[in-house]
Amino acid sequence: MKISYKKLWIMLIERDISKAKLREETKIAAGTMSKINKGEEVALSVLLRICDYLDCDIGDICQAVREEK
Repeated sequence: MKISYKKLWIMLIERDISKAKLREETKIAAGTMSKINKGEEVALSVLLRICDYLDCDIGDICQAVREEK
């Protein structure tokens, strides 16, 4: 399985929040933001910080998706 942050990008667009503003406001390291952009795994604490900032649940910003074999 892999993680998808598609829901996060949609939420940011709907709320008119740039990726740069999200990174700045939540104090996410540039490398971690790069991992999110690439759809890679990041620490749960980072995802919870994003949820706190956006006032949402973790399922609102990411989801586990099955990889095709």
